[in-house]
Amino acid sequence: MEERASTQAYREARDTLVSLTGDYERAVREFRWPDVGERFSWAVDWFDAVARGNDRTALWIVEEDGSERRLTFEEMATRSDQVAVWLSGLGVSRGDRVLLMLGNQVELWETMLAVFKLGAVIMPTTAALGPADLRDRVQRGGAAVVVANAADAAKFEEVPGDYLRISVGAVEGWHAYADADAVQPRRHSTVTAPDDPLLLYFTSGTTSRPKLVEHTQVSYPIGHLSTMYWLGARPGDVHLAISSPGWAKHAWSCFFAPWIAEATVFVYNYSRFDAAALLEQIRRAEVTTFCAPPTVWRMLIQADLSGGRASLRELLAAGEPLNPEVISQVEKAWGLTIRDGYGQTETTLQIGNIAGEPVKPGSMGRPMPGVPVALVDPLTGERSDEGEIVLDLSENPVNLMTGYLGDPERQQEAMAAGYYHTGDVAQRDADGYITYIGRTDDVFKASDYKVSPFELESVLIEHPAVAEAAVVPAPDPTRLAVPKAYIALAAGWEPSAETAKAILAHARANLAPYLRVRRLEFFELPKTISGKIRRVELRDREQHAFEGGTSLSEEFRDDQFPDLRT
Repeated sequence: MEERASTQAYREARDTLVSLTGDYERAVREFRWPDVGERFSWAVDWFDAVARGNDRTALWIVEEDGSERRLTFEEMATRSDQVAVWLSGLGVSRGDRVLLMLGNQVELWETMLAVFKLGAVIMPTTAALGPADLRDRVQRGGAAVVVANAADAAKFEEVPGDYLRISVGAVEGWHAYADADAVQPRRHSTVTAPDDPLLLYFTSGTTSRPKLVEHTQVSYPIGHLSTMYWLGARPGDVHLAISSPGWAKHAWSCFFAPWIAEATVFVYNYSRFDAAALLEQIRRAEVTTFCAPPTVWRMLIQADLSGGRASLRELLAAGEPLNPEVISQVEKAWGLTIRDGYGQTETTLQIGNIAGEPVKPGSMGRPMPGVPVALVDPLTGERSDEGEIVLDLSENPVNLMTGYLGDPERQQEAMAAGYYHTGDVAQRDADGYITYIGRTDDVFKASDYKVSPFELESVLIEHPAVAEAAVVPAPDPTRLAVPKAYIALAAGWEPSAETAKAILAHARANLAPYLRVRRLEFFELPKTISGKIRRVELRDREQHAFEGGTSLSEEFRDDQFPDLRT
């Protein structure tokens, strides 16, 4: 059967990027976002187009006990047809919002494809949420359907609403997902326009109430061509991304980007992180491209990497900036460089280090082909080599959200002055490489010097006692503020004065005097449900202690150690 024009255009854009891996300059010159015309459904016009008759493995899920499931592209296409027909019979139709709260299980991928084929809208949701958060999502998101595991159904007893309930596993009063097995599959699709909604994401809320982000049939399905280019994925690859369902990164690296590349999505489920077990699975499955958040990479470098890299070709990190020390240790062990990348729930990959191109330590890389990244001085609004990362709206960034639903004030603020504002500050060097400085909310002044927490944290984590670090301003009557480090210790280290002194001495030896960490506390770092450090809680803790005139009894200060004084 002859391909539709939209499929052809999509394939040509994909093939251009695959062929130009390692040639960033040409990719920037030659890549153009595909024109898919007036109707487009990624699940039909791309996934089904490459899946029909394709017996390569599309999805491979391995459980902690060693059991596993593998499904081919053909099986995923047929099974999602079946689920789509069943959902349609239950009344699910174009525009309906479907709250999807499943783990890394086959039903998750089947349902996403099926809902897309119906022209309905997915609201990915983590199973870690409780009834209060679910009430907010059902209400603000306008959920017409909820799909959840039987183990989580009880949470919805406290979530009012006239929504269709579907459970994986038997639950009284809920429709059983297994009933879809009895439906005769047929090709099922609803005509959707490029600007029709496809996904609604609640952000992780590091500083405030989660925002509700809307993506279209184009912004993620086409926009993630940029993410695929960053991954360096190719047809036939086996791709593993450590990511939890419910968050945008899961759609990035466990759904869109690898399947755009026609790679296998490999998943290893575990209840507790075990570096040795993970590495064993990577070698057994012959994983070629591997993406993990900085937290996982920091744990991996404390494990035994001497077994070699096996089939790994590309290593990646995203979610938060990756510290140079981690990159260096992995490079020494495996001879491969972890390539950092930058994006947000609101976008696909904006900035990244590309396979085959030089990587500068500490840099996030350069803007992706087709993504109009600029740096703007927050005070003057002028373009600069240091400033807030923005996307130029006049250049129609394809990979940008529609906006924040139900929040016109935040929407106006985010799209002010002709730019989409990321809220992140960075600097660009003469070669165009961009280095992250911090969130606009996180950067602070100490003794009139601007301090980037990330710069200090990158030095702190080089000390073997430090597993994770978060630097915030501690109010100081003389200096306005001084850098304080909250430290999560590595295994085998005690939260003692001796350890604190060693870390402070390390920071002193490796940071300029005006950046010196002057206070330190061993602390369980507060995090969002998606795993990002909530520095806002630590800043508030410091401010409340200062305003209340109270001391933090577990805090160590550099002036406690005479030989650390200036």
